[in-house]
Amino acid sequence: MKMVKRALVACAALLLGTAPAMAAWTDLNLRVGVTPLSREIHGLHMLILWICVAIAVAVFGVMIYSIATFRKSKGAVPATFDHSTKAEIVWTVIPVLILVAMAVPAARTLVKIDDTRGSELTVKVTGYQWKWQYEYVGEGVSFFSSLARSSNEARQLDSGIDPASVPNYLLEVDHPLVVPQGRKVRVLITAADVIHSWWVPDFGMKKDAIPGYINELWFNAEKPGTYRGQCVELCGRDHGFMPVVVEVKSPEEFDAWLAAQKTAVQASNAPATKVAQLVPDTDERTALRAVDAE
Repeated sequence: MKMVKRALVACAALLLGTAPAMAAWTDLNLRVGVTPLSREIHGLHMLILWICVAIAVAVFGVMIYSIATFRKSKGAVPATFDHSTKAEIVWTVIPVLILVAMAVPAARTLVKIDDTRGSELTVKVTGYQWKWQYEYVGEGVSFFSSLARSSNEARQLDSGIDPASVPNYLLEVDHPLVVPQGRKVRVLITAADVIHSWWVPDFGMKKDAIPGYINELWFNAEKPGTYRGQCVELCGRDHGFMPVVVEVKSPEEFDAWLAAQKTAVQASNAPATKVAQLVPDTDERTALRAVDAE
């Protein structure tokens, strides 16, 4: 009875001791995310993982059983055959069937990842050293997104600022990408200088930004909030200071935000237009000089 109690206590202590490890494993695993694609990718990942675990358990179980049972000290006698057609057929057909069973859901998910049809908003993302430019295609709204000043100041050598005191250190920007909740957003990704990579873990998507080439991805964020990522392609000295921040708003809030951005763009362009109208062009100046000469 005492042995049973000791075993129970030991098991309880083991479980309590592994709690932090389990929490750390949750951080290491793929995130479920906030989009249909991210959930499907996570589900596919876990399905393949458990299939691999089952295969490992079966293979190592047979190996350990064979080593323990058919050892020389127990009087085991080696088999005299060196070839078996049936065995070769079995260990060829079974892996093929397993691979086909894994390929079907994987192919289905890959097709969905590349299906950008029916998008309700298109955003062009251009990577620069070391910032992003977001352009709302067809809306006339464009801006740059750079590392927030608070993080930029704290990262400087001998700044005297404790990075732990800066909220979202190295994961905050001055102008985040804003998208609507529940709408399919198509993202066109390219670069102006070197190769970058646009990645937001909660969306389950990552694509390289390549100069002279346009990649694309899509997502449909189902929960409003702020989601953070980073450039994950080594792109030079300040690669580690190139965060991605996406703010998901309700459709009504997004429409109001987009209208405000358009108004601001029109207001900023209006003075330039008026000045351009007041300044005569080259032909007009030439004609005026000719009249003066006469």
